[in-house]
Amino acid sequence: MTLKWKWLAVFAVAALALGACGQSEQTAGTEKENKTAAEKQEKPNTETKAEGENEQAEVDYAGAFSAALAELEKAKQGGAVDFGKVESIYKETLQPLVQKRDAEFEDAVDEHITTALAAGKDGSLEPLVVKQIFDKLMQKAFYTTIKHEFTEAEEHWADKEEVKEEIEEAKAFYAILQPTVEKRDAAYGTKLADAINGAFAQMEQAVQNDDALSFALGKQVVDKTLMKTFYLASGALPHGYAAKAAAAAKENAEEAKVEQAEGWAFYQSVYPYMKRHAAEEADYILKQFDLQTDVKTLDPKAVNHAFVRGWAKVALHEYEESQENWGQDKSVITALEGALFIHMIEQDIKTLLGDKAYADLNDQATRYLEAAKAKNKAEADKWLPQIEAALQQVIQKAN
Repeated sequence: MTLKWKWLAVFAVAALALGACGQSEQTAGTEKENKTAAEKQEKPNTETKAEGENEQAEVDYAGAFSAALAELEKAKQGGAVDFGKVESIYKETLQPLVQKRDAEFEDAVDEHITTALAAGKDGSLEPLVVKQIFDKLMQKAFYTTIKHEFTEAEEHWADKEEVKEEIEEAKAFYAILQPTVEKRDAAYGTKLADAINGAFAQMEQAVQNDDALSFALGKQVVDKTLMKTFYLASGALPHGYAAKAAAAAKENAEEAKVEQAEGWAFYQSVYPYMKRHAAEEADYILKQFDLQTDVKTLDPKAVNHAFVRGWAKVALHEYEESQENWGQDKSVITALEGALFIHMIEQDIKTLLGDKAYADLNDQATRYLEAAKAKNKAEADKWLPQIEAALQQVIQKAN
């Protein structure tokens, strides 16, 4: 087996296994992630919240992540990467966190990071591809840790000091992801970082006001804005890695493969969510990013349209959930989620249907959300059919 085909095969096995494991991840609405035995034992008795210690304070995750990336970055300048050093940093500092999230979300990120680093070390996987897998899968681990902290906060809502600590931990992990968010803001002219910062402020105020619903709504803004970040990085036009890889394939096959890997790795953070309600679209995107797929055949427009259809279908599901739980907090939360998924594909809807159509849909989603908050069923029923019709039109246009 040639070196090229050997590392493609290694990557493909990791991709298939990670995708299969990720399908079981529960991320929608206000459903609480079930605690596994491993997660319940997450912190030793000698290192409890009551003693003022937390995950972020105990370990410098940001420093370790930065040090590992700096070593992997040497490959970009043609230098030799000390994979033993990277493995040591990972195992000593980052791996325990990744394993906790794997246990909690029934994932296999640790297995695939470990496999990628080993493949880089033995030469069967290109160092720059290893860097992208490590970088983006670690970002997924930080993202799911933010979700974990939010769940902890909700489960310990009566203890406001502990809730405040959980928010601070979530903010610390978000700080590691913030450069990725800001990079998308710069590329697309969005204000994702502002939205996330505003949501954290809302959550902190909600704790002071003992307003659990406001906290839950702020949580959704952080979560879905990070999901939008990963979407913009992987499949949006014109700056997503599907488009970058396709463009690079015309001139530099190796560079194109690295960018295809980067798109695949970013996509892992959102694939499980889309898979639950738009399986066909989710698997199509996964296949396009798979390194066994000839990058010259990667179709960025088709990937983008699959994303658009997928997120529109997810939005429709959120509105179904809102109707099923009418009068409860979950109805309001899923109404917001529907609006956030519409906002996720704002530019795509404008491209497909025009600016006015998006403005109308956004207004309808806002009015439905307000009706859900007021428990005004007649008002909600006035706007929901229009939202559903518009989303169906988006799906049709994106075929």
